Amino acid sequence: MYAIMETGGKQYKVHEGDVLFIERLNVEEGAEVTFDKILAVADGDSVNFGTPLVSGASVTAKVLSHGKDKKIIVFKYKPKKGYRRKQGHRQPHTKVRIEKINA
Repeated sequence: MYAIMETGGKQYKVHEGDVLFIERLNVEEGAEVTFDKILAVADGDSVNFGTPLVSGASVTAKVLSHGKDKKIIVFKYKPKKGYRRKQGHRQPHTKVRIEKINA
């Protein structure tokens, strides 16, 4: 059984027991979080697609930790003008484990 859910402007295909990194959630570590934007649910050969969401479906996950991704460098440059800007960025994320898919 798997589900396709949306959170943080991105879509994820999740199975029960999966561990994934999603956009930062404002929830403390160890708490349960429920995602209700479910786009599709599949169980064996039967697939249920929502229009746009599957009504009554949800995914329950446990927040494992919060952190930041690796640093990326943003470098702006204009040739022959002496314009250079160097900036670093670390995107915050939340590590969650999918506990249950409710269809």
